[in-house]
Amino acid sequence: MTQKIEFGLFSPLAGLAWKAVSERAGKIEKLGYHSIWVTDHFWNRGVPEADVLECTSAMSALGVATEKLRIGSLVLCNSFRNPGLLAKVLSTIDNLSNGRVEIGLGAGWMEEEYRAYGYPFPSTGTRLRQLEEGIQVMKLLMTEPRTTFEGRHYRLSDAYCNPKPVQRPHPPITIGGSGEKLMLRIVAQYADRWNCPAGYRNFEHKLDVLKQHCQAVGRDIAAIDISEQLLVCIGANEAEVEAKWKVSQRLPFWRTGIKGTPPQVIQQLRERIAKGIRFYTVIFGDMNSDQSVELFAREVMPAFA
Repeated sequence: MTQKIEFGLFSPLAGLAWKAVSERAGKIEKLGYHSIWVTDHFWNRGVPEADVLECTSAMSALGVATEKLRIGSLVLCNSFRNPGLLAKVLSTIDNLSNGRVEIGLGAGWMEEEYRAYGYPFPSTGTRLRQLEEGIQVMKLLMTEPRTTFEGRHYRLSDAYCNPKPVQRPHPPITIGGSGEKLMLRIVAQYADRWNCPAGYRNFEHKLDVLKQHCQAVGRDIAAIDISEQLLVCIGANEAEVEAKWKVSQRLPFWRTGIKGTPPQVIQQLRERIAKGIRFYTVIFGDMNSDQSVELFAREVMPAFA
């Protein structure tokens, strides 16, 4: 994997009309961000009546609305779509975007969402094993002429998936999560990138566990890019930073975020990079305001070019 430091924007879809989503993507593309990462939920947990665009539909539209920006998901819930269908959808989006899809996958967690839409909500262990089979199915469909698969949860018989993705052998797969027994073993075996969601405080321990799983499955840890879903509060001065920090505390992972003026943010990022985290899906503490998005691109990103 590349050793270049990259920054993507984590952009939840809740409360945003398509015009706002597309304008945000166009702005960050011009500013030099690597990617935009959208969420896969049917509604916003805090404000359930808010508008929420469907994830793969939004990814498809973003692929057409942009030219260079990579289009990712943090993360697609494996339970919401049959993996055969998901392989077809993502292969299509990769063709529509000329090879710019980033596949982010997870096992799902929001029980009330499952129940409301009529999905079974099995145990965590079962959902993780479904995720593992789902990844196998998707990889086979994206790489083989036709696929037969006999698993505990999914079955395919001579299934075709054409056209194949533009990216070969398939778009990069990011797996988000940090469960030590199953999730990190799945990461070790199948992921191109591990996104530890707001887990910096125990990152070194989780990384050690991941290394052990890599050794057990015979894979070099260097083959896995490591990313962090990171909240950033950035301001031109200390007063601005503190005002944004107060707003950011409404977000669930603010406790593991960073704050400061551009030089202070650069220093904190360098400390993280020294530990091996080289890709960042950033959400700004003031809900991704244009001011923060632009300030970060103008005064922080060039330090890592």
